[in-house]
Amino acid sequence: MADEEDLSSEQTEQLLHFQDLTGIDDMGRCRQILERHRWDIEAAVQDTFNEQEGAPAVFNQPQAEPRQPAMNLSPSDQRVFTVERRRPQGIFQWGYFVILFPFRFVYSTVYDLMKFVYRLIKPDPRRNVTDPLGDVERFIQSYRDKFGNSHPVFYRGSYSQALNDAKRELKFLLVYLHGEDHQDTDEFCRVTLAATEVTDFVNGRLLFWACSTNSPEGYRVSQALKENTYPFLCLIVLRDNRMTVVARIEGPLESREMVNRLERVMEDNEASLVAARADREALNFNQTLRQEQDVAYQVSLRADQEKERKKREEQEKREAEEQKIKDQEQEQLRLLEEKERQKEELRQGMPAEPSLDDSEAIRIILRVPSGVRLERRFLKTHSMKFLYYFVFCNEQCPDDFQIVTNFPRRTLPCQPTEETPEPKTFAEFGLGKSEMLFVHDNEA
Repeated sequence: MADEEDLSSEQTEQLLHFQDLTGIDDMGRCRQILERHRWDIEAAVQDTFNEQEGAPAVFNQPQAEPRQPAMNLSPSDQRVFTVERRRPQGIFQWGYFVILFPFRFVYSTVYDLMKFVYRLIKPDPRRNVTDPLGDVERFIQSYRDKFGNSHPVFYRGSYSQALNDAKRELKFLLVYLHGEDHQDTDEFCRVTLAATEVTDFVNGRLLFWACSTNSPEGYRVSQALKENTYPFLCLIVLRDNRMTVVARIEGPLESREMVNRLERVMEDNEASLVAARADREALNFNQTLRQEQDVAYQVSLRADQEKERKKREEQEKREAEEQKIKDQEQEQLRLLEEKERQKEELRQGMPAEPSLDDSEAIRIILRVPSGVRLERRFLKTHSMKFLYYFVFCNEQCPDDFQIVTNFPRRTLPCQPTEETPEPKTFAEFGLGKSEMLFVHDNEA
């Protein structure tokens, strides 16, 4: 416990108490939380529980006042307990009562009259609620300064926040309105609220919200609940989806009586919380089921979309391949047509075949790869390109070919090119009167 050497005995006790309440094993973290809340154990415990439950912190947090849930202030089965002040016992108490009664009567009458006149002159500042959380914090501090720390854990938040938390957590909410000027208030705070059985009962089973009616926040709640006297307690619980005031306790009462009455009312209304929990569990189950169904639907939808995407890609791929084959066929057809057109133009440009008795004629015999023999006469002065054209235009010859002699083997440079658009004549190449040539298929 080296980290606690610089702590006072009171702070060490608070640290251990905070650890017991929250169940946090890390002592260093417990100390950090308490220091952040200025060693206010009630605020630290409440904010820690809120954090664990995913609820917003209410301590020292500037935030908008939450909307108050729907209320039922006067249900038909509301339990109302009015506790009369204890009557004087014996001659001395009666004598004391009779002697002081005129003074009390005059004092209360004059005080009420003066307060009434003052309110006529100056409007009640309590009507303007500007800082509900600050009103609660100031009440708690003044309560501790006057009555000490023996009391149930106060809810650190506004009345609306307390209602919303009780509704969300499905817990009973005990509201205490503190009438500072009432003659029974001090004794109730010092004795009843400080009793161990009251603090244990309230801390274990309820949310406890309290505020002074002299503050704007307490005055606003007082106007809503319309108490008749003090001390004033009311018990609120969620019933039929509305925060319902199921019990009102007005007047001074002892700790045992307070616990008994609260316990009876809570037992009578526990069924509403059980029903609310069942409804909430059913709602949560339906929401979870719907979420699971949505997730399953999304998974199925994504699978279907993926199948559709793959199917579409395969279809597009097939169509692209088919289109490619179609384009290739069209290109081949175009090339074929172009070649046929070219061949037809070359046929038209071929010179006439000379006669047999022409002294300038040369006889060419061609043997094609299929074994067929072709024969054609040319003039010696003709360019050998016409021999190439003759072979190229013949249907029995390949499109890519060479014309070669037998022996010695020579390739005739008869194909026109960009470098040699006009190949040699037959005479220039040295061919005789009659020649046997061979057509060689370059693709074979």
